Amino acid sequence: MTRTRTRQKLIEAGSEIFAELGFNNTGINTVLSRARVPKGSFYHYFSSKQDFGLAVIDDFAKQHSEVLTMLMSNQAVSPLQRMRNYLEYCLKTLIEYKFRRGCIIGNLSQELAAQNADFRHCLAAVFEEWKQHYMSCLEAAIQAGELDQQADCEQLAELLLTGCQGAMLMGKVKQSAKPMQNFIEFFFELALRKNNQPA
Repeated sequence: MTRTRTRQKLIEAGSEIFAELGFNNTGINTVLSRARVPKGSFYHYFSSKQDFGLAVIDDFAKQHSEVLTMLMSNQAVSPLQRMRNYLEYCLKTLIEYKFRRGCIIGNLSQELAAQNADFRHCLAAVFEEWKQHYMSCLEAAIQAGELDQQADCEQLAELLLTGCQGAMLMGKVKQSAKPMQNFIEFFFELALRKNNQPA
């Protein structure tokens, strides 16, 4: 196994375990066991557990950014439909993992943002990148005539970010798809309705 592949296996194992147990409750040996990497190998790839945690966040953020780019840039569907497709993707992911994981960035933000400045800055940067994707899609909706020219794209993107994260959290708590389904309905039927371009 190449050095790069071994490092990636550790990151993938860490991502799975952090999503289920959190960062503080995860021991290095648990990650090594899940990744099937020999004990003692960890510090060949990461200088500390914090360094490892930041690498896991960066890896997840890159993967999610690829999903965002694919869905939000899909010219085959209208901008608002792209946004709905993204939220449906989030809902599907929540269901696939049986409401055990939610969003790892959201989970780690709740756990670590108040504890560690390095984690807080890293997580904040991820959320800001996602918000920029949302804003670009909303701006495209204005250009396509789906939203009023005066629609506040930054405010709507912030609502989408915080609402989606909250809905995923409540989905875990309630073990139900309903919170996310309710948010999707609210966002499109209420939040966006007042910004709809009149026919």
